[in-house]
Amino acid sequence: MSAGFIWHELMTSDPAAAQTFYADVMGWKPEPFPAADDYTILMAGDRGIGGLMAIPEEARANGMPPAWVGYIASKDIEADVNALKKAGGTVHRGPMEIGGGVGKIVVASDPQGAMYMMIEPQGPDQPPAEPMTPGHVGWNELMADDWQAAFAYYSGLYGWTKGEPMDMGEMGIYQIIAHNGVDMGAMMNRPANVPVCWGFYFIVDGIDAAVARVKSGGGKILMEPMVVPGNQWVANCTDPQGAHFGMVSNTK
Repeated sequence: MSAGFIWHELMTSDPAAAQTFYADVMGWKPEPFPAADDYTILMAGDRGIGGLMAIPEEARANGMPPAWVGYIASKDIEADVNALKKAGGTVHRGPMEIGGGVGKIVVASDPQGAMYMMIEPQGPDQPPAEPMTPGHVGWNELMADDWQAAFAYYSGLYGWTKGEPMDMGEMGIYQIIAHNGVDMGAMMNRPANVPVCWGFYFIVDGIDAAVARVKSGGGKILMEPMVVPGNQWVANCTDPQGAHFGMVSNTK
């Protein structure tokens, strides 16, 4: 199969506070999800880019902190679950049907423990947004124990290909990954103080102004704005509840 991330979701300890924070920082407008009172769609203009919900009780009891997760599209989730297991991944929940015309979802993790989701959506696919549209997800980044093994896993299951690798010196190789010929993110071996995880960068119009909004809203800046190849600016942050996220902009 060939599939990429099509949805991103925040599981948080305080949905109301997180909703206010991201509305100010990212400009997302909340829209209720009719099939579930405890789920909010995050709208960038007239398109939903993700969702927001409280951390499920079972996950919270097992120590899950507030976190963003990404959903990889599936055309046949039962077959993809079988393939995932054969490749060494783990299924934590599902497949389970989500009402309201959503489809089937699975909670999974790769062989190194990075959590992600799969979704077999109902209805037609949305066309991709124009590149670098503010409010959308611009980059998906995996911190792994062994990025080469991770790439073999994801490429085998989802058809991802390698873009240009970047030599980060002592930090190692930052391997660009592509879906259908379009760069969608990267993988690298994690620094010692970073867990194995997926991280996501949201597109903003001007990195300095966005960083100021994060700070004024009670978030923290983990990495101050820096320029990266392509003359884009990035920053790494946490929201007030502690969920990690990144921001990327064409302008400072």
